[in-house]
Amino acid sequence: MARSNFDELLEAGVHFGHLKRKWHPAMAPYIFMERNGIHIIDLHKTVAKIDEAAEALQKIARSGRKILFVATKKQAKEIVASKVKEINMPYITERWSGGMLTNFPTIRKAVKKMNTIDKMEVDGTFGTLSKREKLQISRQREKLEKNLGSIVSLTRLPAALFVVDIVREHIAIKEAQRLNIPIFGIVDTNSDPNLVDFAIPGNDDAAKSIEIILSKICDAIQQGLEERKIEKDNEVAQESKKTETKEAPSKKSDEDSDDNGDVAPKKAVARKTTARKTTTKKA
Repeated sequence: MARSNFDELLEAGVHFGHLKRKWHPAMAPYIFMERNGIHIIDLHKTVAKIDEAAEALQKIARSGRKILFVATKKQAKEIVASKVKEINMPYITERWSGGMLTNFPTIRKAVKKMNTIDKMEVDGTFGTLSKREKLQISRQREKLEKNLGSIVSLTRLPAALFVVDIVREHIAIKEAQRLNIPIFGIVDTNSDPNLVDFAIPGNDDAAKSIEIILSKICDAIQQGLEERKIEKDNEVAQESKKTETKEAPSKKSDEDSDDNGDVAPKKAVARKTTARKTTTKKA
């Protein structure tokens, strides 16, 4: 797995924190210094935390489980959507619906409803409805797509939650804590790092900062997915070899049975026929 680069993080402005008066005391271990009333984050610790989080997420992806990304702030929406789509993971970039994790069965029903509307359009049922009913269903479909369209592939609770701004997404964090779901998050100087299991100290307001951290995380997840694919291919190859090995002796035994079971009786029958002819001639 590629390690994070200190200079890249510095250039992206990951080290810029919030104003000193807005800081959270629990972030003291991750603050390098204060300059012009702004806290500066220690990037050496950021590098270590990114690598730690990336390694853990890579293992989760390798196991075949899903990681849910949450980022509803304006600067992060497009970045998260584009990056996470590439690795085929679920994400939330619109409003977090209360109970999305703690009331997951209801959320799944809403997703199924959206799929039902899609089927209606395909099988022609949608065409038999009145104009008013079509309009109502279309609006309902758009609303569901906006809020839940990105989690259609999430058929069960995620194995982990990745949050860009833990202050803004406090409801999602509380739900994950209640269900004991591991939480990964970008933690700025105004946040409490103790709320998440894997805190990545960094600037969660600048688009460049969010993008570079997400790039490292997504690369690690992609690597985990590729490793899982290789493992599956190896398992299939081994199974096919075992099948071939089992079939080979059975074919050989069939040939032996043909030699010992078919040819020998034919010779015996031939001998009996010859003996009968000889007896008939003598008589």
